[in-house]
Amino acid sequence: MQTILITGTSSGFGLEMARHFLARNWRVVATMRRPDPELLPASDALRILPLDVTSEESIAAAVEAAGPIDVLVNNAGIGVVGAFEATPMAHVRKVFETNTFGVMAMCHAVIPQMRERRSGVIVNVTSSVTLAALPLAAAYTASKQAIEGFTGSLAHELGHFGVRAKLVEPGYSPTTAFSRNAGIVIQDLIPPAYRDFAAPIFDAYASPAATTTETDVAEAVSAAIDDTTGRLHFPAGADAVALYNARFG
Repeated sequence: MQTILITGTSSGFGLEMARHFLARNWRVVATMRRPDPELLPASDALRILPLDVTSEESIAAAVEAAGPIDVLVNNAGIGVVGAFEATPMAHVRKVFETNTFGVMAMCHAVIPQMRERRSGVIVNVTSSVTLAALPLAAAYTASKQAIEGFTGSLAHELGHFGVRAKLVEPGYSPTTAFSRNAGIVIQDLIPPAYRDFAAPIFDAYASPAATTTETDVAEAVSAAIDDTTGRLHFPAGADAVALYNARFG
């Protein structure tokens, strides 16, 4: 049995990933800020650990408690939706602390053991906004774009040691509440000058042409883990696949 550590498993994509890999007979280390054992079925193959990816002490404790990690999935994320000029820089920094620096810190903590074993996979979950930027999501997009470049560089560095780095890019999911997770109220970030511009955008979010499910993302993560080629990008969901094909052909 291989061990997979997944960040951000209290809801959404991360929770479904934990269920998915338990069903595939993996040892699953499900991490979340506030552990809730009732979210996942009891299993000898499951460990639920507290983890705050913005705290180096919390990361070190979780990685030590997890033991040898074969696969790291950096899924934890928060977001902010609104006009950039109305977004306080404190909110922007908060998004980067989790989505960018949190991912980097997790990789920093796990890479040494993978390098020494000369095996392992790191999957960084970003977003389809890295394939086609959306309005009213500038800070979130920037935080995820940074991880795209970071992961591409890691793939070169770590491939020398038999360690693979991959990207999973989920499309739009109406069940994901990144702004709520960050404690940010969207309406506060839409000043009067932007309301006419923002209204049709929020209408489109409410009735999207295509959406991505939690299962789509779990399956894309599985495909990324299983892939032994140099492929880097794994879009998840029909909308993300369409954006990926439009950009890369």
